[in-house]
Amino acid sequence: MMMVRKSKGLGERHQKILDFIADYQREHKHPPSIREIGEYCEISSTSVVNYYLDQLEKNGHIERDRKISRGVRLTNSTPLSEMFRVPVLGVIQAGEPIPIPASDFTSFTAEDTIDVAMSLMPTKEKGKDLFALQVQGESMIDAMVNDGDIIILKPVQEARNGEMVAVWLSDRNETTLKFFFKEKDRYRLQPANPTMQPIYVNKSEPLEIKGRVVMVIRKIERHM
Repeated sequence: MMMVRKSKGLGERHQKILDFIADYQREHKHPPSIREIGEYCEISSTSVVNYYLDQLEKNGHIERDRKISRGVRLTNSTPLSEMFRVPVLGVIQAGEPIPIPASDFTSFTAEDTIDVAMSLMPTKEKGKDLFALQVQGESMIDAMVNDGDIIILKPVQEARNGEMVAVWLSDRNETTLKFFFKEKDRYRLQPANPTMQPIYVNKSEPLEIKGRVVMVIRKIERHM
């Protein structure tokens, strides 16, 4: 774990919260939520977590923006003004395609968002139209996309060969995450897992590309 330098007057729980925020930000590339801070520090009440965060803010250890999700940062990390919010719209299968409702991706609540530092995004990919999906399955593990990861996508309707895309197979009412390849009379949806076979779709069958992956936010397993 990344340790924040011990500050005079900080209690053990204050220090644990600071250390967690620093470690979480380093590994996830975005701040933790109030709930995640509470779970890690074994604080069941979000009000108590906010109490500690308020004290840390008053002492100048963190900055908070209560208007956005995950609006907390260490004073020496990325300014909140340089973060932008990406909505998490649902789950995408990285494996065999799974059925999805007619409204495309499974709906998450409005509070499900990822705050991303602008500096981490390629300039051409920045924009308010980006969306995120949570990965389910292991078909893309060799592309460093694992079960539980969050992928950020740019909405597109076409893709180049070799691009990682979210695909909707409307006649099957299924969605999947794969590398896209256009062949002579069919499309090939290629997994990045040697134990899994590609999916072939004839060009006469409907296939809709919903988005191209521009960033992966990895899920980090924690052991207490």
